[in-house]
Amino acid sequence: MITQRFAVEFDRRTVGIAVRVPGGFMFYASADGFDAMDGRLYPRVREIERGLKRAAKQRKRLQRSPLPA
Repeated sequence: MITQRFAVEFDRRTVGIAVRVPGGFMFYASADGFDAMDGRLYPRVREIERGLKRAAKQRKRLQRSPLPA
């Protein structure tokens, strides 16, 4: 059995791997900031890319918000 898997890069660094499974691609995060995506099934590789962009945007938003007093 041949398994399709590949490293997933975002912002010039490896952030996880994607493995082809029935129904799409399973994403396994290897970088902090993408833990919420870990173990999720994405029907297309393009959906992984969109999820990475959303996670990065959310992380930037959290870094900019002031800490509660």
